[in-house]
Amino acid sequence: MLLSPGTLNRQHRSMSAAEALSAAHPFVVAHRGASADRPEHTRAAYALALQEGADGVECDVRLTRDGHLVCVHDRRVDRTSTGTGLVSEMTLAELRRLDWGAWHSGSRPGAAHGDTGLLTLEDLIRLVLDWNRPVKLFIETKHPVRYGALVESKVLALLHRYGIASPPSADLSRAVVMSFSAAAVWRIRRAAPMLPTVLLGETSRYLGGGAATTVGATAVGPSIATLREHPELVDRAAAQGRAMYCWTVDHYEDIEFCRELGVGWIATNHPGRTKTWLRNGLTGSDRGPSAQPTNQG
Repeated sequence: MLLSPGTLNRQHRSMSAAEALSAAHPFVVAHRGASADRPEHTRAAYALALQEGADGVECDVRLTRDGHLVCVHDRRVDRTSTGTGLVSEMTLAELRRLDWGAWHSGSRPGAAHGDTGLLTLEDLIRLVLDWNRPVKLFIETKHPVRYGALVESKVLALLHRYGIASPPSADLSRAVVMSFSAAAVWRIRRAAPMLPTVLLGETSRYLGGGAATTVGATAVGPSIATLREHPELVDRAAAQGRAMYCWTVDHYEDIEFCRELGVGWIATNHPGRTKTWLRNGLTGSDRGPSAQPTNQG
């Protein structure tokens, strides 16, 4: 759940010290699935993230020419598929004909990565809702785009179809909608006031100013680089009753930094490793180049 600081405090008062410490760990969101080990935004990436115990999964969505929401980060398909061109100019059928897994560094002849075909948002919703434990779905809408506000309208229509657009409270919601666009966040808040939202950004002035208040965002989302430069963003958000979502947190020192600050949710390309580090700390086998701090978002 996207828990507010007040909710966490109320829960901690009813727990033992050990339980409270465990609950205080940041919740782990699989950024585009377990995207370090599987091609991003594929069923294989999300299935692995769920198996590794991710508390939430994150996806980027775009609209195809024929009005389908697909999980693709870039405007163009060139980086993550065997095709070329704009997502917005292609149909769902055209996108499905592309190979979305061959580009990944872990791909090799005969590798068993699972299903690496194109994933629609509806596919991902079904996967998450059918999982054997509650997992939160973080949906990022990309802007500026050709179809503008139609993206949020389509997202909300799909969430309504699956009964998760009007949760009883933000804490109990199974879905969260995020964007770097304040206008997009406002459209969601206006149409679905109980649905939690995250205003994403890369500057402390944007996230710590009045933008989040103006659009009614329930959380703010700085990059790990921004948060390291401006750790006061966590206390400022908490004072305003907002949760903190930080991206993309892949390295041990950054994970510990977020935990010490009290960040509620961290997005990572390594959900399994991150969950293990939060439980057990850094073991000898983990020490190496991959465990060094980074400013990459």
